[in-house]
Amino acid sequence: MSWFKKPNSGPKKGDGDRRNIPEGLWIKCDKCDAILFKEDLDRGFRVCSKCGFHFKIGHQKYLSILLDEGSFEERETELRTTDPLQFKEKQNYPDHIKNYQKRSGLTEAVITGKGAIDGRLVSVAIHDPSFIAGSMGSVVGEKIARAIRRSIELRCPLIIISTAGGARMQEGILSLMQMAKTAIWLTRLSEAKLPYISLLTNPTMAGVMASYASLGDFTLAEPGAMIGFTGPRVIEQTIRATLPEGFQTAEFFYERGFVDQVIPRPELKETISRILSYFPDQSMSPESAEEGV
Repeated sequence: MSWFKKPNSGPKKGDGDRRNIPEGLWIKCDKCDAILFKEDLDRGFRVCSKCGFHFKIGHQKYLSILLDEGSFEERETELRTTDPLQFKEKQNYPDHIKNYQKRSGLTEAVITGKGAIDGRLVSVAIHDPSFIAGSMGSVVGEKIARAIRRSIELRCPLIIISTAGGARMQEGILSLMQMAKTAIWLTRLSEAKLPYISLLTNPTMAGVMASYASLGDFTLAEPGAMIGFTGPRVIEQTIRATLPEGFQTAEFFYERGFVDQVIPRPELKETISRILSYFPDQSMSPESAEEGV
């Protein structure tokens, strides 16, 4: 009977505000489940305003946070990964690479170049997790090595921001060789008495952590970043013991002296600029740097 039917007084499809709210305006925090307005999150360096959780960001965001506006000049854009092992899994390795290139708009998992922090010339390398989780293959290792060499040639500090699941198995030993190669170049950087600042973000693991990411003169980390060689589940299964709470987080490493400072993202540029101010500026003039690598 119509007596017991409640008329539908809500908004009809196509009529009003609630049914036409654009998607993507809100995002849920992965740590505390707070519902965050996306524009506010972006303005806040993609750090949760409720719990301080640091969302993953790409290289472009780090460039805007860290470097002076308009100062970055990308280098090593011509390098491309080959298929030395003719690796096949669900798809051929070259097709795998092409899919990620199309999806991410990048050619590889690290972006390198030079820029300035408060007017100070620096050589930079930044992993981007959108490209095969920022993993290290032969091209990534070569780009890192050239970024170190650029620092030596321009007499400027080196900054590497790491986000990586480790070395890329599809390239086998050629990928693992990059650990030794980058370490050798960092030894040359040290001999040149030039500072290297390593920033560890979430996650920095395996071959990347076991090489250049852990060799900084100053090792910084973002809050909550997972750091280590292998995951906690594998470790627990191997040693048959329960790991302590917070194991392999940036804070855990800081308490044990492996990380020098845990730096919230909004304080990143100020902190690095202050560290660089302790060192004399040996870099080439802007005119000479423009002609250099």
